[in-house]
Amino acid sequence: MRIGIVTATYSPSRNGVATSTALYARGLRARGHDVRIFAPRHPLMPPAEDGVYRLNTSFAGARALGAPPDYPVMLAPGPVLTSRLPLRDLDVLHTMHPFLAGQLALRWARLSGAPVVYTAHTQYDEYLHYAPVPPRLGRAIIRPHISAFARRVQAVLAPGQAMVDMLREYGYAGQVQVFPNPVELSAFRDVDGAAVRTQYHIPQDAPLIVSVGRLAPEKNLDTLLHAFNVARASRPELRLLVVGDGPSRAGLQQTAPEGVSFSGPLPYAQIPAVLGAADVFLTASTSEVLPMSMIEALAAGVPLVAARSPAALDLIQDGVNGTVRAATSQALADGLLAALEPGTLPAWKAQARASAAAYDLGSRTAALEDIYRAVIGQKARRRTVM
Repeated sequence: MRIGIVTATYSPSRNGVATSTALYARGLRARGHDVRIFAPRHPLMPPAEDGVYRLNTSFAGARALGAPPDYPVMLAPGPVLTSRLPLRDLDVLHTMHPFLAGQLALRWARLSGAPVVYTAHTQYDEYLHYAPVPPRLGRAIIRPHISAFARRVQAVLAPGQAMVDMLREYGYAGQVQVFPNPVELSAFRDVDGAAVRTQYHIPQDAPLIVSVGRLAPEKNLDTLLHAFNVARASRPELRLLVVGDGPSRAGLQQTAPEGVSFSGPLPYAQIPAVLGAADVFLTASTSEVLPMSMIEALAAGVPLVAARSPAALDLIQDGVNGTVRAATSQALADGLLAALEPGTLPAWKAQARASAAAYDLGSRTAALEDIYRAVIGQKARRRTVM
């Protein structure tokens, strides 16, 4: 198949959509498909990228919309650039975004006659505090737009039940298939985290909690740090490594309790080693859908201690591969201490790794290939009837 993926974020940007898109592209190419990525330009992108077509971006627009620094806003290509893009022979288009990238996918589908698949990744209501409009107005604009967009595509996917519920709340009543993000399990097997502990001056025998993700207000990071501090009152040997970057980083570093280290942003290739060094993964966020970082922690055999969120309920079997707690410092601290019990941690680690098998890149890619073939077949049958 000739597959076009239209995305508003792609490597070297660091976020779950960019990572899962790159993984799916690799998996589909390994299965013999021609995958073409249409993505925004990025100042750190490599000079040559096979199968990646970069579109112009606006960093001023990104700042105005409150987007992260490594999330440039894509601009619509003009007719000259569009005519140079390999669009007309595409068999299927896939987008993760209902805004400009999604509109481009719909427009380009008319050129090729290809069906469009949409994966709804983001709970936009949780990010309206970044937008330059009041939240109530933002919701009034966003919700009907997303619902209308979903009705125009041939298949709607969602990584977790939370996104299905969001689409229903937004007014979309059509079919939605739950379709989890992938992880390359082999990258997280038998990883030695000793060098990571040495780099951040963490004793090799100290229980290490890791948090990976964007450092932003919606992630509830003050609660996370306080939970760690509460747990450390009982277990003073505990250490916490916070991995990531974002607008909250400077403030968090100033107020972090003893025992906390901040790595800043890390290349994706270093994440397996970070997780390999960890005993427990901690998140206090209540807005997560199905973040790559939590799936990757399971793949590394790291149990999850998480505030109650849609992602936590989808990923965690309480008392088996982690625990779901209320989004309070005391509840999360209790969860950490329970996970670190010598009679508990080894079993939870083994079950964490076992539960990650459902997200293996090979099986997820094969399932995505089946969806593409189904929508291509449906489109062909409609043409025949007409």
